[in-house]
Amino acid sequence: MSLIAKKSGVSTGSIYHYFDSKEAIINELYRGIVRYNGQRVLEGFFTDEPIRTRLERAWEQLIRVSLEYPQGFQFIEQYSFSPYIRQEVKQESYSGGWCGPMDKLYADAIREKLFRADIDPHVMVQMHYGSLLYAVKGAMNRQWTVSDELIEQLIQSCWNSVALKETG
Repeated sequence: MSLIAKKSGVSTGSIYHYFDSKEAIINELYRGIVRYNGQRVLEGFFTDEPIRTRLERAWEQLIRVSLEYPQGFQFIEQYSFSPYIRQEVKQESYSGGWCGPMDKLYADAIREKLFRADIDPHVMVQMHYGSLLYAVKGAMNRQWTVSDELIEQLIQSCWNSVALKETG
């Protein structure tokens, strides 16, 4: 806590007034980053536009916010499966962030017979997130550059992996 106090220019006593432990700070930081990312990913999401348009926009925004704020991206990746993050914070972050709405959109795509029905929508979202996550990590490690064209190709590949009718 003393290092946090020193780096932030706030007294240790003030920190303990708001947080009872380092874990509490990490949980609040996690919650805040997930909330911010969720807002960015879901900009323009709740519209009457076609499912595909909304899904593509959300995935593109996820890629872009991850590249714009690599420290936040890396923090989320580091702590998503960490025992430091309380289970209720993980659940709240999942349902209250971008994942819950994406699950519902994928379920809508299944109902509208755009996506195959033999894979759970939650699994589809996580499968696609994993693919996009890998692309972001590759860009952060300078293995490739994420261009508009690459983003379009990645999202197209995700769509085609679960679509009933492949499109190009």
